[in-house]
Amino acid sequence: MAVRRVAIDTYRENVVYLHRDCAVYRAEGFQALSKVEVRANGRHILATLNVVDDLAIVGCHELGLSEDAFLQLAVKDGHTASVSQAEPPKSIGALYRKIAGERLSRDDFRDIVRDIAELHYSKIELTAFVVATNRDELDREEVYFLTEAMVASGRTLDWHEHLVVDKHCIGGIPGNRTSMLVVPIVAAHGLLCPKTSSRAITSPAGTADTMEVLANVELPFEQLAAIVREHRACLAWGGTANLSPADDVLISVERPLGVDSAGQMVASILSKKIAAGSTHLVLDIPIGPTAKVRSMPEAQRLRRLFEYVAGRMHLSLDVIITDGRQPIGNGIGPVLEARDVMRVLENDPRAPNDLRQKSLRLAGRLIECNPDVRGGDGFAIARDILDSGRALTKMNAIIAAQGQKTFDHNNLQLGALTFDICAAESGVVTGIDNLQVARMARLAGAPKVIGAGVDLFRKLGDAVSSGDVLYRVHAGFQSDLEFARQTCAKSTGYTIGRADEVPHVFVEF
Repeated sequence: MAVRRVAIDTYRENVVYLHRDCAVYRAEGFQALSKVEVRANGRHILATLNVVDDLAIVGCHELGLSEDAFLQLAVKDGHTASVSQAEPPKSIGALYRKIAGERLSRDDFRDIVRDIAELHYSKIELTAFVVATNRDELDREEVYFLTEAMVASGRTLDWHEHLVVDKHCIGGIPGNRTSMLVVPIVAAHGLLCPKTSSRAITSPAGTADTMEVLANVELPFEQLAAIVREHRACLAWGGTANLSPADDVLISVERPLGVDSAGQMVASILSKKIAAGSTHLVLDIPIGPTAKVRSMPEAQRLRRLFEYVAGRMHLSLDVIITDGRQPIGNGIGPVLEARDVMRVLENDPRAPNDLRQKSLRLAGRLIECNPDVRGGDGFAIARDILDSGRALTKMNAIIAAQGQKTFDHNNLQLGALTFDICAAESGVVTGIDNLQVARMARLAGAPKVIGAGVDLFRKLGDAVSSGDVLYRVHAGFQSDLEFARQTCAKSTGYTIGRADEVPHVFVEF
């Protein structure tokens, strides 16, 4: 059959398309969603079959390939390919045993993760695995086995240094662009910090999305490595490095399902860091009423699981529990978050103090990984690096090396369509819903529209009068603006009350 590229993004799943009247479809007894094997030019892939009735999509003598399948098979349009019933993945038996509630071995997880990384699982099978390992379905040794298998599924970097540091947050807090401040601070101190980050999937901006406002983030791995060797750091998208590829596939079903269990979170984060060659990691776990982790007991359980797996994987881990009651910084969305970062680096009086202070403390803990630094001195060292301008100099060097883009935080290119949300009564801001504010920023177009998002003018504990602006929503398109406006009409995400009603959480700083 002749290959036809069907321009459909199936997001981490190989899909093939056959016309219902195709002789091969009828003769082979295929059914929709069955697994098939496609062979061409010495290569083969496993894929899920979709059946079509429109000759404009695929003809009776053609084999349609989704974007993922076409790229993986690596042939040109019109190339001859064969299609046949596929044998089940090697690990399917282990998957069925996990669905039945059995405990799996190290080899079972290696087989499953290898099949996932090689795209041998359909989205249905991936979903079954994610659900079967959700909540308390994995004991801590199984989480270790899963982490180990995910590291083995891709490339593992070796920077040939004894101390390679990184910082990560479990997520769920809008803004919170601490990595873009921590990296230049610790690199200016001399530590090696090759920061590869993801793009936003369900949030208004990831570190890579925000850094892309300032510089290129999609770099060939060889260029990335050269930048790290010269500048001791990078701030780039991690997709080119092939680090823990099975994690990226699993995320494609975890996020739509809204599944983020402790075991899967631990395996996802630690596998990426270990594969990236990190020897020391500072991990930020925010807690708050609308954060991923809502209470201190929950945070401590998660901390112990992280520490157990990290210890088995020989990764030095410092877990810090932080304030997650509200967004960090003032901007939510790529351009607005880049503004906050650059203002902190330039010691601008308009810089958000919460972003500055949190970044300094995280950077200080990383600096204390250096055995030559006495415990407790890291914060002062980090503050001196920031105040002296050395962090800004390092950040500018990284930006230039990655390919600088035009950006001026005093003349922002924001979405031109706006509306303000004002306080309905006088009082004090007693609550900010992280989930709601992030949702509004996404509906406004972030991160795809880099100038879209939410600009916060009031934070927890601030006194407001009736009619004061709480935040401004920026959008680039009228439809996005209306989606965000409708959401705000249902809930602004802000609660106004008395000063004694502001929630408190016990955190480490």
